[in-house]
Amino acid sequence: MTNNEEKKIILSAKKISKRFPGVTALEDVDLDIKSGQVHAIVGENGAGKSTLMKILSGVYQHYDGQIFLDGQKIAFKNPAEARQAGIAIIHQELNLLPHMSVAENIFLGREPINRFGFIDYNKMHTKTRTVLGYLKLDIPATTLVSSLRVGQQQIVEIAKALSLDARIIIMDEPTSAISEQEVAILFALIKDLVSKGVAIIYITHKLDELYKVGEHLTVLRDGKRVDSCLLAGLSRDDIVKKMVGRDIGNYFVKNHQTSQDVVLHVVEMSLPQSGQSTRFFLRDINLHVNKGEVLGIFGLMGAGRTELLETIFGLHPEATGHIKIAGHQVSITSPEHAIAAGIGYVPEDRKREGLILSMSIAHCVSLACIAQILQYGFLSTARENRLAAKYIDKLNIKTSGIAQNVETLSGGNQQKVVLAKWLATHPKVLLLDEPTRGIDINAKNEVYQIINQLAQSGLGIILVSSELPEILAIADRILVLSRGRITAEYAQQEASEEKILKAAIP
Repeated sequence: MTNNEEKKIILSAKKISKRFPGVTALEDVDLDIKSGQVHAIVGENGAGKSTLMKILSGVYQHYDGQIFLDGQKIAFKNPAEARQAGIAIIHQELNLLPHMSVAENIFLGREPINRFGFIDYNKMHTKTRTVLGYLKLDIPATTLVSSLRVGQQQIVEIAKALSLDARIIIMDEPTSAISEQEVAILFALIKDLVSKGVAIIYITHKLDELYKVGEHLTVLRDGKRVDSCLLAGLSRDDIVKKMVGRDIGNYFVKNHQTSQDVVLHVVEMSLPQSGQSTRFFLRDINLHVNKGEVLGIFGLMGAGRTELLETIFGLHPEATGHIKIAGHQVSITSPEHAIAAGIGYVPEDRKREGLILSMSIAHCVSLACIAQILQYGFLSTARENRLAAKYIDKLNIKTSGIAQNVETLSGGNQQKVVLAKWLATHPKVLLLDEPTRGIDINAKNEVYQIINQLAQSGLGIILVSSELPEILAIADRILVLSRGRITAEYAQQEASEEKILKAAIP
């Protein structure tokens, strides 16, 4: 008997179906989860992965089919019941309250109570420090979540699940916003949990991760299970073909030519930390981007990648240094100045910073270029609709129409709407912060093709990515940041993962 056969099935889903108005999200899906095993689930955006996880964790109570836990039929009335049964979920979309502390978020709804009936903050803070210690996140338990970067918030989300001492942990894109060092810590933790008999359900779009932690694989496509098998022996191409039902071929297509004309020049840029005269987020940054060039920026968490793009875009007026656009010095102390100078910025967190989710596609596309859709001083619905339709066609945004709310779109199509918003401003330079975070491999390929086309048109692009294969494939030139300074520069042909990581590690 193999080690895999010895593992006990602790959670079993049978013939699970879930329908929304006009959409079948899941159809007759079976899933068996074993103790002490990492069971990976893959599929394109819209394949039904998150819907299935919401059913297993009690978020959705109305569905067809049956779920068994330890052989007993169960039906959770809410997520709290699922947690009490030992099922925890780490959401891809952060589920934290920004104006509460880290400790309050981790223990929300199950705060330790002292003998007087009040919250025992000392005990809660002690437990928080312990679980954050496992994840090597050195921040006070009293820190407000709103003050944390996206990657740090992702670690808090993971800590929240670990604090439950769950038997089954669902991890939905847990590495989408964390650094390479934090990924290594998480993978070591997963191996430790599995050795103790914990079952891990692992959802990811990063297929390379599967071979590092996965053991069993289930593939969903269009709401149906198309395969469930051991991961050993499967190639990346095998998995992709199962996911999309066809061969995608080359995921990274780059055929643009770089001009020698400099479109953006940053000179001696520094960004001091608030209230600090000797500590800096960025220090003495010098860089340039040519027309038609994709400049890649790589660095570990806290290196200053996002701060660099934010400063160029005018979000930190306290920064020092100079910026030139096409040879002309410009003063950029606000996003308004940046847009006027021809700079667009696609932020890392598209839902919170790139879009207004309750708005239609048409409204979101026109947000940064209102002047274009004015007629006699009033907003013209006709002009706005024409603008949105142009970019829906140009970027192949999959939608029912320009009036569809962006919150109902898939992650990949939401990202295209953010791109459309900035392309509508006719920028000379486009800043992209993790543009493929949280989208499936097919949508990633579409974004890569868009970037390639934009570079072909002469746009200068700065691309920040925490995925080294992505940086190496797309960028014409790569800068490495470490502790707010540029520590290395490589042409694409001379760069390697080893060189870049060596320059990135403080």
